[in-house]
Parts: sequence; C-alpha cells; structure tokens
Amino acid sequence: MGKSVTFYDLQVSTGATISPFVWATKFAVRHKGLELDIVEGGFTGIMDRTGGKTERLPAIVDEGKWVLDSWGIVEYLDETYPDAPPLIPHESVATMLKALDAWFWGAAVGPWMHCYCADYRDVCFERDKDYVTRSRALMLGGPLEDIQAGREDRLPAISAALEPLRLALRSSDFLGGNAPNYADYRIIGSFLWLASLAQTPALAADDPLRPWYKRVCALYGGLGEHPGLFPIFGLEQREGDPDLFVREAGKGGIFKRNTGPASTSAETKMIGEPT
Repeated sequence: MGKSVTFYDLQVSTGATISPFVWATKFAVRHKGLELDIVEGGFTGIMDRTGGKTERLPAIVDEGKWVLDSWGIVEYLDETYPDAPPLIPHESVATMLKALDAWFWGAAVGPWMHCYCADYRDVCFERDKDYVTRSRALMLGGPLEDIQAGREDRLPAISAALEPLRLALRSSDFLGGNAPNYADYRIIGSFLWLASLAQTPALAADDPLRPWYKRVCALYGGLGEHPGLFPIFGLEQREGDPDLFVREAGKGGIFKRNTGPASTSAETKMIGEPT
C-alpha cells in the first residue's frame, strides 16, 4: 500500500459520499497515486472532527499539513506531487474547466437540487435532517416537498440540456481526452452527488453519457461504485416530453466539415445561393 492522506468525508446514511466537491477530491487524490485514510461523518460535527480547522469539506491532511477547498487541494496536489500525472495539465484546462463547471451547475446541478431536495434530506443521517431541512429550505426558498413536487415534468428538460457534454464525450473516452484529468472528476462528482440521493432516475437508460459515467466510476478500484448509490439512468420519456438526448448528434458547429461543394450542396440547395 502506498502513501495515504487523511481525508475528511461527507456522508449520508447509506455510507455514500454526498458532496460533489468531496467526490471530485476523492478522485483527485487517487489520481495522484495516494491512498485515502477516510474520516467518516455527516453534516453535523465537522468542526469537532477537524479540531476546529474547518466547518466545510473537503479537507485533507498530508504529512501534518491541512489543505482546504476542492480547488485548493487540486493546486496543492499538482504542486506537491509533480512526478504523478497532473490534474490540471495546462493552465488552459483550468480556464476551460471553470467555464464548464459554471455551465454544468446552471444546467444540471441546480435544477436537479430542486428536483431531489426532499430525497436529499431523507437519505441523510437522522442527526443531520433538521439542519439539512432548515438550510436547504432557506437556500431554495420554501418547503422541500413543495419544491421537489412536479419533478417528473422538469427532469426531461434537464436531461436535454446536457447535450454539450454528450457531444464532447461521443468522440473521447474522457473529458481529458485519452486519459482522465480534473475535468472528469469535477463533473463526475456532481453525477455521483446525484446518485447518492436520487430516488428516481434522472437520465435515460441509453443516454450516451452512460459509458463515460461507468468508465470514470470504475477508476481506482471502482471508487465511484459505492453500494449505497442509487441508479441515475432509467428515466423514461413520456409523450409530450422533449427528447431526453439527441440521437443523431455531431452534425453542426465544430462537428461540421466543409470538404468542398459536394459536402455543402444539400444545404445550399435548401437555403439558396448568395446573391
């Protein structure tokens, strides 16, 4: 067994990690070839568990040094372990990942939270439920059951909004290309957050994202295959719902190729010649 770092987890009653940031950090530590010496726990008592070092997770301790914040931990790991594969292989990856992360939270994580907020509360440890109920009601603006109600009408549109991610992963094994980097871990962290609490699937069984999801979850001895996770694939499309995903993707924009008049003649015939 190799070197390990102390890792402060944030869990629910199934034993699964719930925070997308903590999930992403788990993968980041393992990416560097380090083992996880996990300190278990839920939402309450974080200050006691960490000896007053932090009230938010993730947090790691490496040879006595406390490192906080998911992005701060990534920066620390790349700086401290330069001989291991980089999490951020180039500064451009960090810039693009910040844009990707912001888009994904707006398109999926925030809307999913509104669809699963009561499930979120229900899967927590009993000792955490009062805090989660109160804090999430304040964050979301009302009783959790009221906010979650009607999710079956909202989930299809959330699924449809993820098409940019599908386009990227139809032609690559990972967001990092041939091998994963922190972009994969940041996004899988949110999918695994969903899997830690979702009592009904959010994505179609044949969603093109599923192979990537399974591929990343299987890394590092099946790090993302915790038995306490719920299935997130299996949403059925109802009559009148938007398509859950585009089945013939990759025909426009950056995927469109002009190889001469033969490749553009059909479009020209439709829209006409310029005058």
